[in-house]
Amino acid sequence: MDEKPDIENREDILLIMKSFYDKLLADKSISYLFTDVAKINLEEHFPVLVDFWDSMLFGTQTYKANAMQPHIDLAKKSKLTQQHFTTWLNYLNTSIDESFDGIHAHTMKARAQNIAGLMQFKVGVSE
Repeated sequence: MDEKPDIENREDILLIMKSFYDKLLADKSISYLFTDVAKINLEEHFPVLVDFWDSMLFGTQTYKANAMQPHIDLAKKSKLTQQHFTTWLNYLNTSIDESFDGIHAHTMKARAQNIAGLMQFKVGVSE
């Protein structure tokens, strides 16, 4: 079995994000949050996501916004559940694991887990 490379740059992050959103948007249990509630324009959203993860993984400080606020605003429009966060994490982890392995891949998954936990706390998701 071939060894997978680690996440090394913005292009790798974009590959993960595109795979991730393909999965999210194909799943009716969560896609409505992105399409109907948040009405995300992916072509505008991908560079923001890449900036966020570039900052998280490589310390570039390319992301300047408050990542929590849009999610707090979303939760005010539509209830977010434990299952939404579980689905989100599963698709992100799968998207990372499909192409990457290494310290940055593991760091991205660990940070996503921590972010999901913090967001659940901030938006009042209970078990």
